[in-house]
Amino acid sequence: MLMEGCQGKPRTPTLREKICPNCGAVIEIFSIDTEVACENCGFIAYNDELSCVQWCKYAKQCVGEEMYEHMMRIAREQRERARAEREARRGASE
Repeated sequence: MLMEGCQGKPRTPTLREKICPNCGAVIEIFSIDTEVACENCGFIAYNDELSCVQWCKYAKQCVGEEMYEHMMRIAREQRERARAEREARRGASE
């Protein structure tokens, strides 16, 4: 549960839509979700806007240690995936 008086904004979860890269369906993802399965095909879409959890010194207290570790693991995986994709594009252009 979010701490009262957290300095991060927004204070309440927000909803945004992503397009499923597998089937093109709309996926609704809340700002506090780390991943959501597409209702159409089951593809797992990750939240690429993990907000303050990545930088706030109170994040672990705010979301709890288990959720904090889970979100940080996802952030590390996303960074690694982006790095690998950049390297692949760089290698393809040489």
